[in-house]
Amino acid sequence: MIVMKMNVGIDVLIKKLYERNPLARDIVEKIHELAGRIEGYDRIKIMNFCGTHEWTITHYGIRSLMPESIELIAGPGCPVCITPGYYVDFLIKLSFEEYTVLTYGDAYKLPGTSLKHIRSLYDARSKGASVEVVYSFYDAVRKARENKNRKYIFFAVGFETTMPTTAEILYRGEVPENLVVLSAYRFTPPIMEYLLNEYSGDIILHGVIAPGHVSAIVGSRAWEFLPKEYNVPVVVSGFEPIDVLLSIYFILKMLRDRRPGLINEYRRVVKPEGNLYARKLIAEVYEVIDAYWRGIGLVDKSGAVLSKEYSSHDAHRIFGLEEKEYKDNIPGCKCGEVVLGLIKPTQCPLFLRACTPEKPYGPCMVSVEGTCRIWAENIPLKL
Repeated sequence: MIVMKMNVGIDVLIKKLYERNPLARDIVEKIHELAGRIEGYDRIKIMNFCGTHEWTITHYGIRSLMPESIELIAGPGCPVCITPGYYVDFLIKLSFEEYTVLTYGDAYKLPGTSLKHIRSLYDARSKGASVEVVYSFYDAVRKARENKNRKYIFFAVGFETTMPTTAEILYRGEVPENLVVLSAYRFTPPIMEYLLNEYSGDIILHGVIAPGHVSAIVGSRAWEFLPKEYNVPVVVSGFEPIDVLLSIYFILKMLRDRRPGLINEYRRVVKPEGNLYARKLIAEVYEVIDAYWRGIGLVDKSGAVLSKEYSSHDAHRIFGLEEKEYKDNIPGCKCGEVVLGLIKPTQCPLFLRACTPEKPYGPCMVSVEGTCRIWAENIPLKL
Protein backbone atom coordinates (compact mmCIF):
# COMPACT_ATOMS: atom_id res chain seq x y z
CA MET A 1 0.00 0.00 0.00
CA ILE A 2 1.24 3.47 -0.91
CA VAL A 3 1.44 6.10 1.82
CA MET A 4 0.83 9.59 0.45
CA LYS A 5 3.00 12.40 1.78
CA MET A 6 1.06 14.87 3.88
CA ASN A 7 3.50 17.75 4.14
CA VAL A 8 1.33 20.11 2.07
CA GLY A 9 -2.03 18.50 2.75
CA ILE A 10 -4.19 16.16 0.68
CA ASP A 11 -7.26 17.92 -0.64
CA VAL A 12 -10.37 16.67 -2.38
CA LEU A 13 -8.80 16.84 -5.83
CA ILE A 14 -5.95 14.53 -4.84
CA LYS A 15 -8.33 12.03 -3.27
CA LYS A 16 -10.50 12.10 -6.37
CA LEU A 17 -7.51 11.58 -8.65
CA TYR A 18 -6.07 8.75 -6.58
CA GLU A 19 -9.09 6.94 -5.14
CA ARG A 20 -11.65 7.27 -7.93
CA ASN A 21 -9.38 6.77 -10.91
CA PRO A 22 -8.12 3.19 -11.18
CA LEU A 23 -5.71 4.09 -14.00
CA ALA A 24 -4.09 6.84 -11.93
CA ARG A 25 -3.84 4.49 -8.97
CA ASP A 26 -2.21 1.80 -11.10
CA ILE A 27 0.35 4.20 -12.57
CA VAL A 28 1.24 5.60 -9.13
CA GLU A 29 1.75 2.07 -7.82
CA LYS A 30 3.99 1.24 -10.77
CA ILE A 31 5.99 4.44 -10.13
CA HIS A 32 6.58 3.36 -6.53
CA GLU A 33 7.54 -0.12 -7.66
CA LEU A 34 9.96 1.19 -10.29
CA ALA A 35 11.53 3.74 -7.96
CA GLY A 36 12.45 0.94 -5.58
CA ARG A 37 14.28 -0.94 -8.32
CA ILE A 38 16.44 1.87 -9.71
CA GLU A 39 20.00 1.59 -8.45
CA GLY A 40 22.63 4.29 -8.23
CA TYR A 41 20.39 7.26 -7.36
CA ASP A 42 19.88 8.66 -3.88
CA ARG A 43 17.36 11.10 -5.28
CA ILE A 44 15.81 11.32 -8.76
CA LYS A 45 15.16 14.84 -9.99
CA ILE A 46 12.71 15.33 -12.83
CA MET A 47 12.19 18.82 -14.27
CA ASN A 48 8.94 19.83 -15.88
CA PHE A 49 9.60 22.68 -18.27
CA CYS A 50 6.10 24.01 -18.90
CA GLY A 51 4.13 26.18 -16.48
CA THR A 52 0.97 24.24 -17.32
CA HIS A 53 2.67 21.00 -16.28
CA GLU A 54 3.63 22.67 -13.00
CA TRP A 55 0.00 23.69 -12.53
CA THR A 56 -1.18 20.10 -13.09
CA ILE A 57 1.43 18.68 -10.71
CA THR A 58 0.63 21.22 -8.00
CA HIS A 59 -3.13 21.51 -8.42
CA TYR A 60 -3.67 17.74 -8.35
CA GLY A 61 -1.09 17.13 -5.64
CA ILE A 62 1.01 14.79 -7.76
CA ARG A 63 4.09 15.49 -5.64
CA SER A 64 2.19 14.05 -2.70
CA LEU A 65 1.83 10.75 -4.55
CA MET A 66 5.51 10.34 -5.34
CA PRO A 67 8.01 8.16 -3.46
CA GLU A 68 10.43 10.04 -1.22
CA SER A 69 13.22 9.38 -3.71
CA ILE A 70 11.54 11.36 -6.52
CA GLU A 71 11.66 15.14 -6.64
CA LEU A 72 9.61 17.03 -9.21
CA ILE A 73 11.08 20.47 -9.89
CA ALA A 74 9.82 23.33 -12.01
CA GLY A 75 11.91 24.86 -14.78
CA PRO A 76 11.95 28.10 -16.80
CA GLY A 77 8.65 27.35 -18.53
CA CYS A 78 6.94 30.68 -17.87
CA PRO A 79 7.67 33.20 -20.65
CA VAL A 80 6.49 36.16 -18.57
CA CYS A 81 8.78 35.18 -15.69
CA ILE A 82 11.92 35.26 -17.83
CA THR A 83 11.09 38.39 -19.85
CA PRO A 84 13.76 41.05 -19.17
CA GLY A 85 12.74 43.85 -16.84
CA TYR A 86 14.40 46.48 -19.01
CA TYR A 87 11.77 45.79 -21.70
CA VAL A 88 9.14 46.87 -19.19
CA ASP A 89 11.16 49.97 -18.25
CA PHE A 90 11.39 50.95 -21.92
CA LEU A 91 7.67 50.42 -22.53
CA ILE A 92 6.68 52.41 -19.44
CA LYS A 93 8.72 55.35 -20.73
CA LEU A 94 7.18 55.04 -24.18
CA SER A 95 3.64 54.84 -22.78
CA PHE A 96 4.02 58.33 -21.29
CA GLU A 97 5.20 59.72 -24.61
CA GLU A 98 3.69 59.19 -28.06
CA TYR A 99 2.95 55.44 -28.09
CA THR A 100 0.11 53.29 -26.80
CA VAL A 101 1.48 50.03 -25.40
CA LEU A 102 -0.56 46.91 -26.17
CA THR A 103 0.12 43.93 -23.95
CA TYR A 104 -1.32 40.57 -22.93
CA GLY A 105 -3.00 40.45 -19.54
CA ASP A 106 -0.35 38.18 -18.03
CA ALA A 107 2.39 40.74 -18.78
CA TYR A 108 0.33 43.70 -17.56
CA LYS A 109 1.68 43.56 -14.00
CA LEU A 110 5.17 42.33 -14.89
CA PRO A 111 7.63 44.44 -12.87
CA GLY A 112 10.47 46.29 -14.49
CA THR A 113 13.68 47.09 -12.68
CA SER A 114 12.48 50.17 -10.82
CA LEU A 115 11.47 50.08 -7.16
CA LYS A 116 9.54 53.33 -7.44
CA HIS A 117 5.76 53.72 -7.61
CA ILE A 118 5.63 52.89 -11.31
CA ARG A 119 7.00 49.35 -11.57
CA SER A 120 4.72 47.89 -14.25
CA LEU A 121 2.52 48.83 -17.19
CA TYR A 122 -0.41 48.44 -14.80
CA ASP A 123 1.09 51.09 -12.54
CA ALA A 124 1.85 53.30 -15.54
CA ARG A 125 -1.75 53.19 -16.71
CA SER A 126 -2.98 54.12 -13.24
CA LYS A 127 -0.79 57.25 -13.55
CA GLY A 128 -2.24 58.25 -16.90
CA ALA A 129 0.00 56.39 -19.36
CA SER A 130 -1.46 54.95 -22.57
CA VAL A 131 -1.58 51.19 -22.00
CA GLU A 132 -4.22 48.73 -23.19
CA VAL A 133 -4.66 44.98 -22.70
CA VAL A 134 -5.28 42.90 -25.83
CA TYR A 135 -6.13 39.24 -26.26
CA SER A 136 -4.16 38.57 -29.45
CA PHE A 137 -1.92 40.20 -32.04
CA TYR A 138 -4.94 40.37 -34.33
CA ASP A 139 -6.66 42.45 -31.64
CA ALA A 140 -3.65 44.80 -31.67
CA VAL A 141 -3.79 45.04 -35.47
CA ARG A 142 -7.50 45.86 -35.36
CA LYS A 143 -6.94 48.68 -32.85
CA ALA A 144 -4.16 50.17 -34.99
CA ARG A 145 -6.32 50.05 -38.11
CA GLU A 146 -9.21 51.78 -36.37
CA ASN A 147 -6.97 54.56 -34.98
CA LYS A 148 -4.53 55.40 -37.78
CA ASN A 149 -3.49 58.68 -36.17
CA ARG A 150 -2.14 56.94 -33.06
CA LYS A 151 1.13 55.02 -32.67
CA TYR A 152 1.06 51.57 -31.12
CA ILE A 153 3.67 49.11 -29.87
CA PHE A 154 2.78 45.47 -29.24
CA PHE A 155 4.64 43.67 -26.43
CA ALA A 156 5.12 40.17 -27.87
CA VAL A 157 5.87 37.78 -25.01
CA GLY A 158 5.96 34.02 -25.35
CA PHE A 159 7.66 30.85 -26.58
CA GLU A 160 7.32 29.03 -29.91
CA THR A 161 3.63 28.42 -29.22
CA THR A 162 2.66 32.05 -29.76
CA MET A 163 5.32 33.09 -32.29
CA PRO A 164 3.29 31.94 -35.34
CA THR A 165 0.24 33.99 -34.35
CA THR A 166 2.23 37.19 -34.76
CA ALA A 167 4.29 35.89 -37.68
CA GLU A 168 1.36 34.96 -39.91
CA ILE A 169 -0.21 38.43 -39.89
CA LEU A 170 3.17 40.02 -40.59
CA TYR A 171 3.83 37.47 -43.34
CA ARG A 172 0.55 38.37 -45.01
CA GLY A 173 1.43 42.06 -44.95
CA GLU A 174 -1.63 42.94 -42.90
CA VAL A 175 0.07 44.99 -40.17
CA PRO A 176 -0.58 48.76 -40.44
CA GLU A 177 2.31 51.23 -40.45
CA ASN A 178 1.36 52.70 -37.07
CA LEU A 179 1.98 49.41 -35.23
CA VAL A 180 5.43 48.13 -34.23
CA VAL A 181 6.38 44.94 -32.40
CA LEU A 182 8.71 44.58 -29.43
CA SER A 183 9.56 40.90 -29.63
CA ALA A 184 10.44 39.22 -26.34
CA TYR A 185 9.93 35.80 -27.90
CA ARG A 186 12.22 33.00 -26.73
CA PHE A 187 13.13 29.56 -28.08
CA THR A 188 12.94 26.75 -25.54
CA PRO A 189 15.43 23.99 -26.53
CA PRO A 190 18.42 26.39 -26.22
CA ILE A 191 17.56 27.20 -22.59
CA MET A 192 17.53 23.51 -21.63
CA GLU A 193 20.95 23.07 -23.20
CA TYR A 194 22.16 26.22 -21.43
CA LEU A 195 20.99 24.92 -18.04
CA LEU A 196 22.74 21.60 -18.51
CA ASN A 197 25.97 23.30 -19.59
CA GLU A 198 26.15 26.38 -17.36
CA TYR A 199 24.55 24.98 -14.19
CA SER A 200 25.71 21.38 -14.39
CA GLY A 201 27.15 21.55 -10.88
CA ASP A 202 24.04 23.10 -9.35
CA ILE A 203 21.22 21.54 -11.36
CA ILE A 204 21.41 17.77 -11.62
CA LEU A 205 18.60 16.43 -13.78
CA HIS A 206 17.72 12.78 -14.25
CA GLY A 207 14.73 13.40 -16.51
CA VAL A 208 12.83 16.14 -18.32
CA ILE A 209 9.11 16.47 -19.00
CA ALA A 210 9.14 18.50 -22.22
CA PRO A 211 6.41 21.07 -22.99
CA GLY A 212 3.47 19.79 -25.00
CA HIS A 213 2.22 23.04 -26.53
CA VAL A 214 5.70 24.13 -27.62
CA SER A 215 6.41 20.67 -29.02
CA ALA A 216 3.23 20.84 -31.10
CA ILE A 217 5.07 23.59 -33.00
CA VAL A 218 8.73 22.51 -32.91
CA GLY A 219 8.12 18.75 -32.93
CA SER A 220 9.21 16.05 -30.50
CA ARG A 221 12.53 15.67 -32.36
CA ALA A 222 13.59 19.08 -31.05
CA TRP A 223 14.38 17.35 -27.74
CA GLU A 224 16.49 14.49 -29.09
CA PHE A 225 19.67 16.25 -27.97
CA LEU A 226 18.83 15.61 -24.30
CA PRO A 227 19.26 11.82 -24.36
CA LYS A 228 21.84 11.83 -27.17
CA GLU A 229 24.20 14.49 -25.81
CA TYR A 230 23.43 14.58 -22.08
CA ASN A 231 22.06 11.08 -21.35
CA VAL A 232 18.91 12.64 -19.89
CA PRO A 233 15.62 10.83 -20.58
CA VAL A 234 12.90 13.11 -21.94
CA VAL A 235 9.16 12.67 -22.40
CA VAL A 236 6.98 15.06 -24.39
CA SER A 237 3.86 15.18 -22.25
CA GLY A 238 0.24 16.23 -22.39
CA PHE A 239 -1.33 18.16 -19.54
CA GLU A 240 -3.87 15.87 -17.91
CA PRO A 241 -2.83 14.26 -14.60
CA ILE A 242 -2.65 10.88 -16.35
CA ASP A 243 -0.29 12.36 -18.97
CA VAL A 244 2.06 13.64 -16.30
CA LEU A 245 1.98 10.41 -14.29
CA LEU A 246 2.72 8.39 -17.42
CA SER A 247 5.60 10.70 -18.27
CA ILE A 248 7.15 10.19 -14.83
CA TYR A 249 6.72 6.43 -15.21
CA PHE A 250 8.40 6.43 -18.65
CA ILE A 251 11.35 8.43 -17.32
CA LEU A 252 11.82 6.03 -14.42
CA LYS A 253 11.63 3.06 -16.79
CA MET A 254 14.37 4.54 -18.96
CA LEU A 255 16.50 5.17 -15.86
CA ARG A 256 15.99 1.61 -14.64
CA ASP A 257 16.93 0.18 -18.03
CA ARG A 258 19.92 2.55 -18.36
CA ARG A 259 18.60 3.56 -21.79
CA PRO A 260 17.89 7.30 -21.93
CA GLY A 261 15.74 8.19 -24.89
CA LEU A 262 12.91 10.34 -26.20
CA ILE A 263 9.27 9.32 -25.79
CA ASN A 264 6.37 11.27 -27.26
CA GLU A 265 3.54 10.64 -24.80
CA TYR A 266 1.50 13.46 -26.38
CA ARG A 267 1.20 11.79 -29.79
CA ARG A 268 -2.44 12.82 -30.07
CA VAL A 269 -1.21 16.38 -30.61
CA VAL A 270 2.56 16.38 -31.20
CA LYS A 271 4.20 15.06 -34.35
CA PRO A 272 7.91 14.26 -34.62
CA GLU A 273 8.37 17.08 -37.15
CA GLY A 274 5.95 19.48 -35.44
CA ASN A 275 3.78 21.95 -37.34
CA LEU A 276 5.63 22.53 -40.60
CA TYR A 277 3.61 25.59 -41.61
CA ALA A 278 4.15 27.27 -38.23
CA ARG A 279 7.86 26.46 -38.34
CA LYS A 280 8.08 27.96 -41.84
CA LEU A 281 6.45 31.18 -40.60
CA ILE A 282 8.87 31.40 -37.67
CA ALA A 283 11.88 30.82 -39.94
CA GLU A 284 10.79 33.44 -42.48
CA VAL A 285 9.54 36.21 -40.19
CA TYR A 286 12.05 36.08 -37.32
CA GLU A 287 15.78 36.39 -36.98
CA VAL A 288 17.48 34.29 -34.30
CA ILE A 289 19.61 36.24 -31.80
CA ASP A 290 21.40 35.69 -28.50
CA ALA A 291 18.88 36.76 -25.88
CA TYR A 292 18.72 37.57 -22.18
CA TRP A 293 16.54 35.44 -19.88
CA ARG A 294 15.59 37.24 -16.68
CA GLY A 295 17.26 35.72 -13.67
CA ILE A 296 19.32 33.36 -15.83
CA GLY A 297 21.59 35.13 -18.31
CA LEU A 298 22.38 35.70 -21.98
CA VAL A 299 21.59 32.49 -23.87
CA ASP A 300 22.97 31.78 -27.35
CA LYS A 301 20.44 31.66 -30.19
CA SER A 302 17.45 31.72 -27.88
CA GLY A 303 15.68 34.92 -28.93
CA ALA A 304 13.64 36.05 -31.91
CA VAL A 305 13.39 39.54 -33.40
CA LEU A 306 11.75 40.46 -36.70
CA SER A 307 13.92 39.87 -39.76
CA LYS A 308 15.13 42.72 -41.97
CA GLU A 309 12.18 42.30 -44.33
CA TYR A 310 9.91 43.42 -41.49
CA SER A 311 12.26 46.04 -40.05
CA SER A 312 9.66 48.81 -40.37
CA HIS A 313 7.69 47.03 -37.63
CA ASP A 314 10.67 45.92 -35.49
CA ALA A 315 11.04 47.89 -32.25
CA HIS A 316 14.56 46.54 -31.72
CA ARG A 317 15.77 48.22 -34.91
CA ILE A 318 13.57 51.31 -34.70
CA PHE A 319 14.64 52.19 -31.14
CA GLY A 320 18.12 50.66 -31.19
CA LEU A 321 17.39 48.09 -28.45
CA GLU A 322 20.10 45.56 -27.67
CA GLU A 323 20.09 42.28 -25.79
CA LYS A 324 22.53 42.35 -22.89
CA GLU A 325 23.28 41.00 -19.45
CA TYR A 326 21.27 42.98 -16.93
CA LYS A 327 20.94 42.91 -13.17
CA ASP A 328 17.24 42.99 -12.38
CA ASN A 329 16.90 45.16 -9.32
CA ILE A 330 14.35 43.39 -7.12
CA PRO A 331 15.95 42.98 -3.67
CA GLY A 332 14.93 39.83 -1.82
CA CYS A 333 13.20 38.25 -4.80
CA LYS A 334 14.39 34.71 -5.52
CA CYS A 335 12.56 34.27 -8.83
CA GLY A 336 15.79 33.57 -10.70
CA GLU A 337 16.50 30.60 -8.45
CA VAL A 338 12.90 29.40 -8.71
CA VAL A 339 12.91 29.32 -12.53
CA LEU A 340 16.20 27.43 -12.45
CA GLY A 341 14.72 24.81 -10.16
CA LEU A 342 17.27 25.57 -7.44
CA ILE A 343 14.71 26.44 -4.78
CA LYS A 344 10.98 26.08 -4.13
CA PRO A 345 8.76 29.17 -3.98
CA THR A 346 8.30 28.66 -0.24
CA GLN A 347 12.04 29.20 0.22
CA CYS A 348 11.75 32.78 -0.99
CA PRO A 349 11.36 35.12 2.02
CA LEU A 350 8.84 37.27 0.11
CA PHE A 351 6.51 34.42 -0.88
CA LEU A 352 2.93 35.19 0.23
CA ARG A 353 4.25 38.00 2.38
CA ALA A 354 5.43 40.98 0.36
CA CYS A 355 4.68 39.07 -2.86
CA THR A 356 1.16 37.79 -3.56
CA PRO A 357 -0.96 37.13 -6.68
CA GLU A 358 -2.93 40.30 -5.94
CA LYS A 359 0.23 42.39 -5.51
CA PRO A 360 3.11 40.60 -7.26
CA TYR A 361 6.53 41.89 -6.28
CA GLY A 362 8.56 39.47 -8.39
CA PRO A 363 7.94 38.18 -11.95
CA CYS A 364 7.21 34.59 -10.88
CA MET A 365 4.03 35.72 -9.10
CA VAL A 366 2.57 37.60 -12.10
CA SER A 367 1.53 35.04 -14.70
CA VAL A 368 -0.78 32.05 -14.23
CA GLU A 369 2.19 30.02 -15.55
CA GLY A 370 4.57 31.38 -12.91
CA THR A 371 5.65 28.78 -10.37
CA CYS A 372 5.21 31.11 -7.39
CA ARG A 373 1.68 32.04 -8.40
CA ILE A 374 0.78 28.40 -9.06
CA TRP A 375 1.98 27.44 -5.60
CA ALA A 376 0.25 30.42 -4.00
CA GLU A 377 -3.10 29.53 -5.53
CA ASN A 378 -3.02 25.75 -5.32
CA ILE A 379 -1.23 24.61 -2.17
CA PRO A 380 -2.81 24.88 1.29
CA LEU A 381 0.14 26.33 3.17
CA LYS A 382 0.55 27.25 6.81
CA LEU A 383 3.17 29.97 6.94
